[in-house]
Amino acid sequence: MQTGTVQKSSTKAKPNLSFWQIWNMSFGFFGIQYGFGLQQANMSPIFRYLQADEANIPILWLAGPITGLIVQPIIGSISDRTWSSRWGRRKPFFLIGAIVTSLALFLMPNSSALWMAASLMWILDTGLNITQEPFRAFIGDKLNDQQRDLGFAVQSFFVGFGQTLANLMPTIFRLLGLTTTAAVAVNVIPNSIKYPFYLGGLAVLLAVIWTVYTTDEYPPDDMKEFERMKKEGSGIGGAFSEIFHAFKEMPKTMKQLWWVKFFTWFALPLMWQYLTLAVARHAFNAPTAESPGFQEGTEWGNICFAMFNVGCFTISFFLPAIAERIGRRATHAVFLTIGGLGFLSMLLSNDKYIFFVGMTLVGLAWGSILSMPYVLLSSSVPAERMGVYMGIFNGFIVVPQIVNNLTVRFFYPTLLNNDPRNALALAGVCLLLAAGACFLVKENRRSEEAAFPIEPGGN
Repeated sequence: MQTGTVQKSSTKAKPNLSFWQIWNMSFGFFGIQYGFGLQQANMSPIFRYLQADEANIPILWLAGPITGLIVQPIIGSISDRTWSSRWGRRKPFFLIGAIVTSLALFLMPNSSALWMAASLMWILDTGLNITQEPFRAFIGDKLNDQQRDLGFAVQSFFVGFGQTLANLMPTIFRLLGLTTTAAVAVNVIPNSIKYPFYLGGLAVLLAVIWTVYTTDEYPPDDMKEFERMKKEGSGIGGAFSEIFHAFKEMPKTMKQLWWVKFFTWFALPLMWQYLTLAVARHAFNAPTAESPGFQEGTEWGNICFAMFNVGCFTISFFLPAIAERIGRRATHAVFLTIGGLGFLSMLLSNDKYIFFVGMTLVGLAWGSILSMPYVLLSSSVPAERMGVYMGIFNGFIVVPQIVNNLTVRFFYPTLLNNDPRNALALAGVCLLLAAGACFLVKENRRSEEAAFPIEPGGN
């Protein structure tokens, strides 16, 4: 176990870390993803319990992409220019974000009105984004090129494991006899949602504290250069200036990933917004929050999300080997195709298990979505701008989500026939388009070797 002292070695020659050092430095990501899992599976039911109109649910999800678009590049740039011999570079932001996230998770299930839940979602997403971006940059800071694939794979594992645990909590609490009280009144959120949120608030804080305690950060390679950059780019104004210049000098590989990210991230919000509602309507005959089977449908939706995350963390450790054989671009295209077919399969039956199987397939795509683009990006950007480029790359995620949130309400009653399952079918079509867009990305030998080391004579 590492202690609170700062390592003296320079990042110019980063040593290989043990598996458990990589595990510890990523463990805080587990808590953050527990929080994301609670949000993704339960916010639409919470909005419905508080009398939100189904067609307007995407607008209520606007908090996530907007806060991500604003917060992540700023935090990335500021953290690039932060250094403390006691606290390091990224860890102060881990802690601040974890505290904000925990408070929002404790308060969310006690919302008594739609405006309160919507406001708390903005706070929750702000906290999650303050913490998440530095965790992405942390991999680039701490690991050499040969270990970055493992670092992002471990993060993908924690994404899957943390969100799976969050999704299973309503079922676990019910089996323990702790969530027997259902919502029987208007604007009342049931205990089956409240208790997991309370536990999530604690889990986020403890997991992040574990990473802060067990993991040190390297000081800047060139302290004089770092101090110069810090002086020139201090404050929010400096952060915006750095973001502007980084955007102008964006690596070619990053630009080529745009359409892959656009179709992927237009699709995924449809899943978070409508999966649980589709399960409740079609598998449990519960189209409204007042319907007798709605709470049971919500619980099964959580189980489907759990299988989605099981698929993610199961595949995460196999992706480097697959990519080494067929290439990273082809690997990502294959798994996006599998995910698209998973969404489309949900049209085949009203049986609850069709959603279970379909979401498992989508989870395989999710594992690739969380690792492949980041590994490629981290190998193509300068180390001193790792934080700001990770933040800008997040814009490739949030802009399509904003487009989704602002447009779905207009075609939900017509194109989608007011049916949440049709929204999932649209998500499937978008993932297939993203798979095709993968072949617009040109891979080069350097990024391939950095991401997945190829031995001489390898394929």
